[in-house]
Amino acid sequence: MGAQVKKRIKTDLCILGGGSGGLSVAAGAVQMGADVVLVEGYKMGGDCLNYGCVPSKALIAAGKHAHAMTTGAAFGVKPVVPEVDYAAAKDHVSRVIAGIEPHDSVARFEGLGVKVIQDYGTFISPTEVQAGDTLITARRFVIATGSSPFVPPVPGLDSVPYFTNESIFDLRDRPDHLIIIGGGPIGMELAQAHRRLGCSVTVLEGAKALGKDDPELAAIVLENIRAEGVDVIEGALAKAVRSVAGAIEVETEEGAVFKGTHLLMAVGRKPNVERLDLEAAGVEPVKGGIKVDASLKTTNKRVYAIGDVAAGLQFTHVAGYHAGVIIRSALFGLPSKQRRDHIPWATYTDPELAQVGLTEAEARKTHGDKLEVVRFDFAENDRARTELQTRGLVKVMVVKGRPVGASIAGPQAGELIQIWALAIANKLKMGAVAAMVSPYPTLGEVNKRVAGAYFTPRLFDNPWVKRVVRFVQRF
Repeated sequence: MGAQVKKRIKTDLCILGGGSGGLSVAAGAVQMGADVVLVEGYKMGGDCLNYGCVPSKALIAAGKHAHAMTTGAAFGVKPVVPEVDYAAAKDHVSRVIAGIEPHDSVARFEGLGVKVIQDYGTFISPTEVQAGDTLITARRFVIATGSSPFVPPVPGLDSVPYFTNESIFDLRDRPDHLIIIGGGPIGMELAQAHRRLGCSVTVLEGAKALGKDDPELAAIVLENIRAEGVDVIEGALAKAVRSVAGAIEVETEEGAVFKGTHLLMAVGRKPNVERLDLEAAGVEPVKGGIKVDASLKTTNKRVYAIGDVAAGLQFTHVAGYHAGVIIRSALFGLPSKQRRDHIPWATYTDPELAQVGLTEAEARKTHGDKLEVVRFDFAENDRARTELQTRGLVKVMVVKGRPVGASIAGPQAGELIQIWALAIANKLKMGAVAAMVSPYPTLGEVNKRVAGAYFTPRLFDNPWVKRVVRFVQRF
């Protein structure tokens, strides 16, 4: 039973969740003239600002500066062992978060005209949500409650202290030996960052580390992470966890035992739907979140779901993209559907790993013999040579002259993937990228060069081209 209702509000749009997606919808809708209520029971900015993208990249940046001090010999700079102040690195993380917080704050959104209710919302009917002592009736609702760390029921875990991404950034004392269960993007990013900040690190992954990415490119990243001293164990499914003599032990299904001082659980995410009472709203849940159609409407056509909770790709930029999709539909009544083929993602290890569209394996399964895969190695890029960052690869999957996917492992892969996201989003052909002129020397030239690699056999191995050239030269 909820609190007694003392206030009643009628509004055009009620948004549940003040993370990236919810805030984007709120800001856009209110500035376009809609009456908007935003309900957030915890921290404005959601996981991305407080526990995810922002703090992890800030910690990665600290690790990068520490690592640079050990790797200068080839450049004529004597390596030194950095004196890492782990608590000060966490202060850097906190300052970055604090610098962004005003943009996501209650004060800013109330200044825009949004009614912000700082409480958790629960549906009590298909058209009503209760948040604390306030009852909100809305023409349309947006569920943008995001996701939280998934912690599997490993025997013994309930009796051992452990961290998730929601608590690791509060840790002030540097771990001597951090065990990470989970070898996905979160696990691998934090593994490398902690290793560079002076921790011993072991990653236990039940299947394949970075298993959702192209295995050839993931191998490039994992080779470098292992070379830096991170122990990455694949096929190591945790069977039990226990505390022994002040240490933490993780036993795998194969009977191997790994010991450390601290434990981080990074095995995935679960949608935040527990407080919503979806049944009362007439909203159907599915594995991974809430069932939505192509327009992001739930089984209650008055209710949309966006971001992590919408049972799809779990990235901050996807939530922002979803916000644009539903603003067009909810505010203007125009047809608007989501696409997934042009959504990129990146893992911010060193080297970085990025993907948009289909991987090679997915493209072969979908397009068969129509597929062409073109490749370009970072070792052939002059800027990469000057930086001694030549370990990397670009692969582009092409069907009938159009890219359907791109995979990049290498320095600044997250930046470089964007041109392929642009090409796929706008259905451009490879010629559009090949026609681009890149400044020399830049890493961005790898994209032009891989596009050029697509046309090379068509030009140089085509006997008709040579005949035309010979004919023209007669005059």
